[in-house]
Amino acid sequence: MHMARCSYFPQNGLTYNIAMKRIILCCLFLGATKIAFAQVVNIKDQQSGQPVEAASIVSASPRELTTTNAKGQADISVFKGAEIIEIRALGYETAQTSYAALETTKFEFLLLESTLNFDEVIVSATRWNQAAKDIPTKVISISPKDIALQNPQTAADMLANSGYVFMQKSQQGGGSPMIRGFATNRLIYTIDGVRMNTAIFRGGNIQNVISLDPFATEKAEVGFGPSSVIYGSDAIGGVMSFQTLTPQLSLNNSTLITGKAVTRYSSANQEKTGHFDINVGWKKWAMVSSISSNNFGDLKMGSDGPKEYLRPFYVQRQGDADVVVGNDDPRIQRPSGYSQINMMQKLRYTPNEKWDFQYGFHHSESSEYSRYDRHIRYRSNGQPRYGEWAYGPQKWNMNNLNISHNGSNGLYDQATLRAARQFFEESRIDRNINDNERHIRIEEVIANSVNLDFNKSIGSKNRLFYGAEFVHNDVNSTGIDEDISTGVTANGPARYPKSTWASFGAYLSDQFLVSDKFTVQAGMRYSQFSLDATFDTTFYKFPFVEASLNNGALTGSLGFVFRPTKEWVISANGATAFRSPNVDDIGKVFDSEPGAVVIPNPDLKAEYAFSGDVGIAKVFGGFLKIDLTGYYTNLQNAMVRRDFTLNGQDSIDYDGSLSQVQAIQNAAVATVYGIQAGIEAKFGKGFGFSTDFNYQNGKEELDNGTTSPSRHAAPWFGISRLTYAAENLSLQFSAEYSGEKTFADMPTEEKGKPEIYAFDPDGNPYSPGWYSLNFNAMYRFTDHLSVSAGIENLSDQRYRPFSSGIVAPGRNFILSLRANF
Repeated sequence: MHMARCSYFPQNGLTYNIAMKRIILCCLFLGATKIAFAQVVNIKDQQSGQPVEAASIVSASPRELTTTNAKGQADISVFKGAEIIEIRALGYETAQTSYAALETTKFEFLLLESTLNFDEVIVSATRWNQAAKDIPTKVISISPKDIALQNPQTAADMLANSGYVFMQKSQQGGGSPMIRGFATNRLIYTIDGVRMNTAIFRGGNIQNVISLDPFATEKAEVGFGPSSVIYGSDAIGGVMSFQTLTPQLSLNNSTLITGKAVTRYSSANQEKTGHFDINVGWKKWAMVSSISSNNFGDLKMGSDGPKEYLRPFYVQRQGDADVVVGNDDPRIQRPSGYSQINMMQKLRYTPNEKWDFQYGFHHSESSEYSRYDRHIRYRSNGQPRYGEWAYGPQKWNMNNLNISHNGSNGLYDQATLRAARQFFEESRIDRNINDNERHIRIEEVIANSVNLDFNKSIGSKNRLFYGAEFVHNDVNSTGIDEDISTGVTANGPARYPKSTWASFGAYLSDQFLVSDKFTVQAGMRYSQFSLDATFDTTFYKFPFVEASLNNGALTGSLGFVFRPTKEWVISANGATAFRSPNVDDIGKVFDSEPGAVVIPNPDLKAEYAFSGDVGIAKVFGGFLKIDLTGYYTNLQNAMVRRDFTLNGQDSIDYDGSLSQVQAIQNAAVATVYGIQAGIEAKFGKGFGFSTDFNYQNGKEELDNGTTSPSRHAAPWFGISRLTYAAENLSLQFSAEYSGEKTFADMPTEEKGKPEIYAFDPDGNPYSPGWYSLNFNAMYRFTDHLSVSAGIENLSDQRYRPFSSGIVAPGRNFILSLRANF
């Protein structure tokens, strides 16, 4: 065997120089070939010439998709030869071009600011990119541009600013979204495609959403109505999907370095916020680092509104006693301040155009923060009930590995594997006034999940979405009782039993293009869920020590989209959704009342929702868009506490007395119906107007069999905006508003919380209607420096959103500086 000799390595030194020249020329040729292979397109705003970030570039043949980086650039080498390339970006008109046409413009393309259309790119509906006009359900998006102008302090505020999510807050460090009459454990949260819901998501208000960082959010979407086919348990009222910053690769031989630094101050709570993120990208590797620090002081309410909301006094610990002291400013809600830090680190590796590996680490931790609604709960003598009531630091960590493959094979066109491990810690600290015994309850959850998702086009008419999901939660709960006078601690009753909760599901969805004007989408999913709990009988002598559940749920959806013209979209969708029993449902064993004992029910099944909605949208003359959606949801098998039997007996001896046996059972029904309406107008010369309006009405069956207005069906609410945008200036004047809840319309549970409501002339609690006028502005001095400012609640209204414990901010001045590089 012999090897061929390379002619570039001659045998005599006289031709060495000639050989080296040949090698250099060869390398230059190969380098030029490499550069030519990496063909970069530049997408810019036609008016300002600024790069357009996160623009989607899509081709059906070849089937490819990519997005632009922070410099408006994308590598479109794999699009070579494509006759139709669509370019979409939020706020811009969808454009069509071809690879050949881009060559003639030296691969520079200008996007025109949107008049009005239905071409927005949506991910959350199926976990894959789709045009909004092809989806039979309603989905709205929140862009980084919206976030920068509106300056939300938390992710809860970011959602509320959308105009479609009603936000309840028990305290300043909180935010429990209400969507279409559902909330808490009947809504889904996802971060980078990973489920955030855990087995201890309760029916009461939760505040997990504040663990997310608006500054690190690349895009947020809210999907309305049942989504259990894609997301499994809990997806009854809607889905909130958050995509965090994606590491951006360099598209040439230079290192790509981009990022931003932001500082912000707000007067209503003396907010001091700082943020910094940096992206470093090479040809195949990239990383992004992000950190945000927030410090919020006690929140000040407005001057014009119900006097019941004022805070005339508060409790202060002085030496060995709790002392009620006068508040020097009754508009300041003491105690309500807290601080928080968010950090994120992502790493990306793309060996070629087929594979994409991304690893992400997220960390969020708050300080201890007082539950304000408990601090305004009083005894019959008018004195405060609690000396302290706080949530301990809320902690959340997530490690997430995301592997994507563009296969274009017999099984799939694209596949994504997401494997995640999350850690949650939350705690409660309470003590009655002038009582030395402090109760501390700590909950920890380790959540492991794996998602495998595929999409496959079959011919030009069918596109399949299918996949599987596995979720496993370990729940550990600890109780500590502390004598604050001596510092001695002892074990106390835990909030939950030691538990594991698991779910496995598989789904299939098909999008069928009947014609260019008519699309049908149908899907189904089967989920199997299990729960095992071990009860500690040290403090409660229950007649059981273990409980197990193992059950399944089948859900489906069927919808269509009809587009008679480019200006019309008519859609309808019918779907079922479910919520499986979780540890919080089983944990209600600790809510036993005198004369009754609640035992686990091993036959507990999932709650089922049956929902339908119809939507219609029309664009008039390219300057006015109107959309209207009506919906109805019926929740069957809702979990409530009812009388039960144990070994054939309806009463047992419990703690020395004969007690009625009860259990959580699938025995109640709830209904919700409503409308969502939107108007958007473009007047030209940079002026625009929009209004989003929501009306919902719900009824729910209570534990005792009676019916009540639904606790999570908020009064009507909405937001209207008048906007102006020039080359370097953006202005927005907005009005946020909500209707009244009279005493007759108040949910039964809310009537038992008079401390958070105003009183009508008959002395009954009710929730007054309210409005807030706001002004926001942002000016870009250079490509690298901008300033934004705003005044929220211009008329200094004093209002408390329905069901909230804390009063909204009064007049609030905001100033923020932003540097991009």
